[in-house]
Amino acid sequence: MSDVYLTRIQSPIGRIEVLSDGDAVTGLSIERDGHLPHDEVPPRTCAVLDDAVAQLDEYFAGSRTTFDLPVRLTGTPFQQAVWAELGRLGWGEATSYGSLAAAVGRPGAARAIGGAVGANPVPIIIGCHRVLAGDGRITGYSGGEGIPTKQWLLGHEAIGFAA
Repeated sequence: MSDVYLTRIQSPIGRIEVLSDGDAVTGLSIERDGHLPHDEVPPRTCAVLDDAVAQLDEYFAGSRTTFDLPVRLTGTPFQQAVWAELGRLGWGEATSYGSLAAAVGRPGAARAIGGAVGANPVPIIIGCHRVLAGDGRITGYSGGEGIPTKQWLLGHEAIGFAA
């Protein structure tokens, strides 16, 4: 990982690890069961990560509703299309898997959309927590502790969801 920059922060949803290539944010992981993917790697920061830390702190404090960070996302063209649509959602806005499928020209592909949403390499920065089932239920979340983490993020942004 000599060409990767890494930092960690404390947050209301657990520790967060942010990765960068020095020019853009390339990954974000939320602690699960007390662990992060690169816990054994010492932090090594850069200007992009310093900005990411400041903006994440502001987000969790409630004073930031949009992120202004360069991100570099590696994925299939389908994943890239889904992540681009997710990036259009703003603070407090939610969508459904079906609506997201229609937006990327793949109506009826809600299950595939779920896979792409779950593979989002920079959750929170690209708000994959804002995707709900068509009836407003939470069907899962791959970050942090799963559904409790998603519930916290939705509550933080005052996004209602069905129980």
